[in-house]
Amino acid sequence: MNENGNRKSPSKKKKPTSSGRLYNSEELVAGIRGNTIAALSKAITLVESTKPEHQAIANRIIELCLTEKQKTLRIGITGVPGVGKSTFIESFGKLLTKRGNKVSVLTVDPTSSKTKGSILGDKTRMQELVQDPNAFIRPSPSGDSLGGVTRKTRESIILLEAAGYNIIIIETVGVGQSETAVHSMVDFFLLLKLSGAGDELQGIKRGIMEMADAVAINKADGENLKAAKLAEVEFRRALQLFPPKENGWTPKVMRCSALEHTGLEPIWEVIQEFVETSKANGYFERNRQEQNRSWLIQHIEQSLKNDFNQDPKVKTMLPDLEQKVMLGTLSPFNAARQLLAVYRRTENT
Repeated sequence: MNENGNRKSPSKKKKPTSSGRLYNSEELVAGIRGNTIAALSKAITLVESTKPEHQAIANRIIELCLTEKQKTLRIGITGVPGVGKSTFIESFGKLLTKRGNKVSVLTVDPTSSKTKGSILGDKTRMQELVQDPNAFIRPSPSGDSLGGVTRKTRESIILLEAAGYNIIIIETVGVGQSETAVHSMVDFFLLLKLSGAGDELQGIKRGIMEMADAVAINKADGENLKAAKLAEVEFRRALQLFPPKENGWTPKVMRCSALEHTGLEPIWEVIQEFVETSKANGYFERNRQEQNRSWLIQHIEQSLKNDFNQDPKVKTMLPDLEQKVMLGTLSPFNAARQLLAVYRRTENT
């Protein structure tokens, strides 16, 4: 009997946390399927945890949630800092919930390399959306993951979809390689741009423009409206220089004002058109399958890196080899070979 007088079930394994609480994967999954916010938040926390005992429970939760096949849409939104991503996501999210959708937002909080603390707080910047009963906002610290995209974003997507959220929005921090990482886990990729800030020329660069399924010129209001119209023309011209996308889709260029809630409806219509086109030609499902394969490869790479760094012999040798590399008495390549040789011998014993 437990402390509440209930009979304990021997078939359910519970793991104690550092604070003494008990987590049960089956109970959490039941809570997720019932859209219990507390259960969903706890599960995402377990997924983001680096503790082995938490990872074991998280893996079980993910496996159980994978059986939930939902018709969902994953949207990536990126843009340089200051483009108005948070304001746009809040206005756009409210539009979607009013249309009967359940919307979740995964935002990546940049993590300080010195204090390890998160810098931004999207829940405080989306005060109206966070109060919407059909919306869920989860800021996650980026840590040292690629381009500021949290390592566990994919797992969080699975949990949110199992909880019944049919539209998942992923916001990047708008720096470096984060766009590439987010692009590899979404169905539709929206690029927010500014006018009158030199952003027109930056947008013509191949990398980010090739990934975008649509470009929205934000802050097209007031005195900036004329510049936004000019930027819209310039981006349309720029997109004509790119070859057609694999799915046959031609990226669209629009303008909007998240602050004044204008231009959001056309963006949603374009996204729906994209989904219909991609599903009709089979690209939507093929892209999801390819993303799953990529997820597998990246998880293997991350697991090998973690195992390598935790190897006792590697941890013993690393400081000395690092010092030699820093002093220039040993090449980084030779040091790496020595460490890998020790790691392989350990794995074979």
